[in-house]
Amino acid sequence: MRECLSHNVTVIEKSRRIGISWVLSWLAVTVAMSSASAGGMDVFYMGYEKDMTRQFIDDCAEHAKLLVGVGLEVGEEVFPDPANPEKTIHVFRIKFASGFEILALPSVPRAFRSKQGLVILDEAAFVDDLAGMIKAALALRIWGARIIILSTHKGATNPFNELVKDCQSGKKPYHLMRITFDDAVSQGLYRKICQKLGTEWTPEGEKEWYDEILAEFGDDADEELHVIPANDNGVFLPLSLIEAREQKGVPVVRWERKPAFALQSKAAREADARQFCEDRLLPHLMAMKADTPHVFGEDFARTCDLSVFWFCAIESNKTKRTVLVVELRGVPFEQQRQILFYLLDRLPRFRAGKMDARGNGQYLAEVTVQEYGSRVEAVMISEAWYRETMPFLQAAFQDAEIVIPADRDIQTDLRAIKTIRGVARVPESRLTDATGKSHGDAAIAAAMAVAASRAEPEIYEYQRVPNQHAQLQGGRMSIEDEIEREDLGSNNDNWGLRGSV
Repeated sequence: MRECLSHNVTVIEKSRRIGISWVLSWLAVTVAMSSASAGGMDVFYMGYEKDMTRQFIDDCAEHAKLLVGVGLEVGEEVFPDPANPEKTIHVFRIKFASGFEILALPSVPRAFRSKQGLVILDEAAFVDDLAGMIKAALALRIWGARIIILSTHKGATNPFNELVKDCQSGKKPYHLMRITFDDAVSQGLYRKICQKLGTEWTPEGEKEWYDEILAEFGDDADEELHVIPANDNGVFLPLSLIEAREQKGVPVVRWERKPAFALQSKAAREADARQFCEDRLLPHLMAMKADTPHVFGEDFARTCDLSVFWFCAIESNKTKRTVLVVELRGVPFEQQRQILFYLLDRLPRFRAGKMDARGNGQYLAEVTVQEYGSRVEAVMISEAWYRETMPFLQAAFQDAEIVIPADRDIQTDLRAIKTIRGVARVPESRLTDATGKSHGDAAIAAAMAVAASRAEPEIYEYQRVPNQHAQLQGGRMSIEDEIEREDLGSNNDNWGLRGSV
């Protein structure tokens, strides 16, 4: 409840039947019964059917009785629906001594007219006109209203899921919460059920009940309980969208070494890598704009997969323009470090980088952080990372805020991203081309680069230490004063030196 009240707009994607609406009925009562100086305001609840609104208002009445000590009457008002004359509108109302009230209203945009307070829009995915509802509710924000939008999912293409994705990608500045069935169970849902039913809680009983619930939901469990929208065909970046962001001429430099290369002397390997850098990388570095910030992302591999370094220039309109992609295959650790450091040492206005720190990638990420400091982040890729990062990559493509190379293999890598159980990721069983080489590495590097573009830049400042002698003279001293002070020596704090430091 505190989290909801600490944000102007909160979006909650939730499991079914875990008691969130009941919790919000407590929130409604505590807000409506408080004085204005204590944050009190009217509360407006909207569900998509009459039974929901009646249940919510009845729960509010029960809570109010516990808190106030006396029962509060629930009023019901019936009005003709101006949009549908054959139908009626039911409004449930509880009034408090504070002067505020809780109203349960129909889920139509016009119900918000002339209203002000806390808005709770329940099971938003099932509302007929969610976009219109949100638009009408946001008008209340002008005078300080707070809005809570919650729902279970109803398909991947439902407007509610689009709202969730907009929150994830940063398009909407709303606070997003995700509460699964497992979250509720871990926080005592089954214990509460036992308490209500008057039965004894046991770990064995909870396990049996949990398995039974999952079995009952069957194929619908992912959407209904695990908060994963259904009906998703798995496509994350359609081919047409990838092609729309491609631009010819963006350099992709590939360097592959045979296994015998790792057995050569250190001097020979370093010389070979240095020659590669000077011949094939330096010209592209020299072509980069010196006054434009640059970021990079990296996905690591040592043998069968690719190590990919993806560099972007951040243009004034925030477009992430790819300026260079480097792909290394079969290159030893030290030469990968040598090549990356060569690039970063010459990268104009190097702002930030993010690197794959899983497995063997931890070495390269660690030494790069040691060399370049907090501008570089070592990232342990996980499902949570995919969930947080991939929406920004998708948004960059959808909003035309990224430019990528027109390259067949990179296109294949980006198409390798699949939505699996509601989370976009590169599958562990990656695609392979005709040569047996896998794909997906460049997609992760691109996602890392987009994430790096959102990092806060390092800020360096210089403040000159004031010179007390110059201040006394109102500016620069004359040569005569300089000579006189030099003759005085260290007694005047300048240690016999002309000028000042």
